[in-house]
Amino acid sequence: MKRYINEKFPHLLHGGDYNPEQWIDTKEIWDEDMRLLNLANCNELTVGIFSWAMLEPQEGCYDFSFLDEILDKVYAAGGRVILATPSASRPRWMAEAYPEVLRVSENGVRDRYRVRHNHCYTSPVYRKKVQEINTKLAERYGKHPAVLAWHISNEYGGRCYCPLCEDAFRSYVKDRYEGDIDKLNHAWWANFWGHRYTSFDQVEFPGGNRESLSILGGLTLDFKRFCSHQTIDFMKAEADAVRTACPDLPITTNMMPGFEPINYREMAQVMDVASVDSYPSWHSPQHDRCPYRTAFWFDFFRTMKHRSFLLMESAPGLVNWKDFNKLKRPGMDRLGALQAVAHGSDSVQYFQWRKGRGGAEKFHGAVVDHVGCENTRIFRAVAETGKTLKAIDEVCGTAVKTRVAVIYDWENRWALENSSFFVKADKKYSFTCEEYYAPLWRRGISADIVSPHDDLTPYDLVIAPMLYMTDETTIQNLTAYVEQGGTLYATYLLGMANENDLCYLGGFPAKGLKEVFGIWNEELDTLYPEETVCVRMTDGTEYRAVDGCEIIHAKGAQVLATYESEFYAGSPALTVHSYGTGKAYYQACRDTGELWERVCGDILAELNVLPTLPEAPPHNVTAHLREDGDDQYLFVQNYSDAPIQGLPLRGEWKDMESGEKLCAVDLDAFDIRILKKLS
Repeated sequence: MKRYINEKFPHLLHGGDYNPEQWIDTKEIWDEDMRLLNLANCNELTVGIFSWAMLEPQEGCYDFSFLDEILDKVYAAGGRVILATPSASRPRWMAEAYPEVLRVSENGVRDRYRVRHNHCYTSPVYRKKVQEINTKLAERYGKHPAVLAWHISNEYGGRCYCPLCEDAFRSYVKDRYEGDIDKLNHAWWANFWGHRYTSFDQVEFPGGNRESLSILGGLTLDFKRFCSHQTIDFMKAEADAVRTACPDLPITTNMMPGFEPINYREMAQVMDVASVDSYPSWHSPQHDRCPYRTAFWFDFFRTMKHRSFLLMESAPGLVNWKDFNKLKRPGMDRLGALQAVAHGSDSVQYFQWRKGRGGAEKFHGAVVDHVGCENTRIFRAVAETGKTLKAIDEVCGTAVKTRVAVIYDWENRWALENSSFFVKADKKYSFTCEEYYAPLWRRGISADIVSPHDDLTPYDLVIAPMLYMTDETTIQNLTAYVEQGGTLYATYLLGMANENDLCYLGGFPAKGLKEVFGIWNEELDTLYPEETVCVRMTDGTEYRAVDGCEIIHAKGAQVLATYESEFYAGSPALTVHSYGTGKAYYQACRDTGELWERVCGDILAELNVLPTLPEAPPHNVTAHLREDGDDQYLFVQNYSDAPIQGLPLRGEWKDMESGEKLCAVDLDAFDIRILKKLS
C-alpha cells in the first residue's frame, strides 16, 4: 500500500528553497520565476525559511502581504508549497530588545546579532516569540490550497552556554538521576581525581580547558545528551504551536547526514516525515565512497519513520562552502537526485531556486543562475530530472523492502569520540558503519539503519560495527535476536561500556554477550597508520588488518580466521558461534574491506539474500528496488565515468521513460535508468 507525504497531492515533489523576499523590489522576477518553474518541470517551492524580518518588521506588527502573494502565485502556476517556520533567523529588533535570545559562547561571551542560528533554545522569550509567529502562520495558511506540509525551522544546531542553559542542564541531570547526587557521582565516576559532587548546584558545563573536557566521561556524555534534548524540546514547542492551529498538515525538518550534536532518532519522534539535506563531494578523490556513503544516510533517514522521506536540499551544479567547489559532471545532477528516490525519497529539492545577488550564498548552486533565464546547462539538467520524475510518478508512496539492518547509535558515537583509548584523534565510527554497509550497496541489497533498541526480529542479518556502549536493553535485544534465530555480525570494541561510559567488569564483551559470541576479548593492539597485520582464513586466503586488532580467546566459538603476524599470531581474528537457533559472528580487527566483503557475501548466500542483479556489476554500478506489493521499480545506477553495455537484469522490465522492454540495460557515464517489472 502506498503512503504519500500528503494524500491531497500524491506526486513526487520537484523544486526547492525559494527566497522571494530578496526580490521584493523587483516583483517582475516573481512572475518570471513562475514561468521558469514550469519550464524546469518543478511542482514545489519551500518558502519562508528566513522571512521573519519581513513578516514581523517590528515587534507585534505583522505583514503577511508578500507571503500571501507568493503562495497564490505558486498555486496559480500549478505548484505547491512547503511552508517554513522562520525561527532559524530571528529579526534584529528581537536581539536588541531581548539580549537573552542571543547565544553565549563556551568562553562566556554573548554573541552579537550576526549569523543565522544564533539563538538560545532555552530562552523563554525566544520560545514565546517563536510560538507567536508560528501560530499566526498556521492560522493564516493552514488551509491554503498551495500548502502541503510544514518545514519547522531549518538545520537545527549549535550550543549555548548561557546561565539559562546551565540552569536547565542542572535540572536535566537532576531529573536523570532522580534527584540523588550519589547516583550522579557513580554514573560520572566522580571519585576519579576527587571530583565528587555534594549538590546538583555544583554541576557546570564541561569545557573551558582540556582537562575538564575529558576527565569525567559521564559529564561530557550527559552534556551532549542535554544539548540534543534541549534542541529537540525547542522543536517540539515549535511543532506544537503549528499543530494546535493546523492539525491536518504533516510536519518535517531538514537534517544533515552525520551531524553530531543532535540525536536525530529522538528528533524524528517530533515529526511526521523525515527530510534530509545532501551535498556529496562527487568527483573528489573520495568519489568512489560517495555513492554508498550517501545511500547509507538516505537509508538512515528513511528508516527513521519506516516510510518515504524528503530530499529537502541538494545542490544544482555545485556548492560554495567546501574547500574545493567542483561542478558535477554531465549526468551527475540527475543521477545524484534520483539516487535519493531509489532509496525512498518522494522528492528532489534543491538549495536554491534562484541565486541571490549578495550574501554568503550568492555563488551557491541554483536552478536559476544570475543570468536569470532557462538557457543554462544546470537549468536544462534540472528540467531533465523533472521530466524523469514525471515519467516515474507512480513510484511515489512506494516502499523499500529490507532483510538486513546496520546498527548506528548516536550516543555510542558520542561515547567513542570522548573516550581516550584506541586511536585518540578519530575512531572512525561513522566511516566504519558506512564501510560495513558498502558490500550491501554494491549488491543492490537494501538495508535499514537502526538503533540497538529497535525491534531486530524482521531482519535476517544485523550488522553491529563498533558497538562500544551497550546498555542493558541493548544486551538483551542482541541476545534475544540471536537466540531466536537471527544472524548477528559484530566487530571489535563491542560491549565495553554502559550507558554512562563506565567500563563493564568481568571481561569484554559485556555480560552475557561473551556467551552469545563464545569469545573473550582480553586486549586491544592499536596499529600505527603504516602498520598492518596479516589475517588468514582457514582456506588460506590472506587479508590485512589495520588500525586495531583485539586479542580474543575462543570460548566455544568456531575460529574462521587467525592473525598470522605479531606476537598474537595464531589468535582468532574472526569467529562464529551458534547460540540458541541463531549465529553470532565476531570480527576482532578492522580490515581494509576485503575480508568483510568476502564474509558478507558468504553470509548473504547462506541466508539466501540475493543481489538485485543476476551478475556482479562493474565497479560503482548498482541497482536498488522500490515496491508496493503489486509493482516493483528498479533504479539501475552508474557512478562511473565509463558507459556500461548489456548489464543483465533478473527477468523482463520496461523503461519507464522510453517504454522499451528490456532483459539487459545500457547506461551512459553517470547515468540512471528506472525500470518497472513486467509480470
